[in-house]
Amino acid sequence: MKQMLRNVLATALLLGGATGALAGNDGQMRVGQLLGSDEQYRQAWQKAIKGEERLPEWVINLSGSSNEQMSAVTEDGDKYMVGPLCESETNCKYKRLIVAFSWDKDDAYAMLVEVPEGLPSDKSPTRHADYRWLGKPDEGMQQLLKEQLKRDPNWY
Repeated sequence: MKQMLRNVLATALLLGGATGALAGNDGQMRVGQLLGSDEQYRQAWQKAIKGEERLPEWVINLSGSSNEQMSAVTEDGDKYMVGPLCESETNCKYKRLIVAFSWDKDDAYAMLVEVPEGLPSDKSPTRHADYRWLGKPDEGMQQLLKEQLKRDPNWY
């Protein structure tokens, strides 16, 4: 009986570990992984930033810090993968990008948000932010990108 109980316990531990590993990699992407994962994402992004001047390198290459996974959202009946990217993990309050790629990977849109560094904590970043639109998003897409930004509990 003891041996059987040990076997059951060992099996449960092994399965629990495997489940945890699967949960950590649920197949979703982060913005920083997109350009290296699929040529279509790279082409859509290049089209979105074509003709834009003075973009930071982390925006051009989508190489900033992206801790959050992208999520699927719908805007005007069309599906998009949307997610945030920060210049760096420690500088997200001041320099961030919210990116949306169409489900078919043909179009990309983004909102670059920059807040003056050193803004006192009692000042609202919303009121002091500069917004720059990439990929020529229409009003509905602009609203979708703004809503994604508002999901951040530190954005007020």
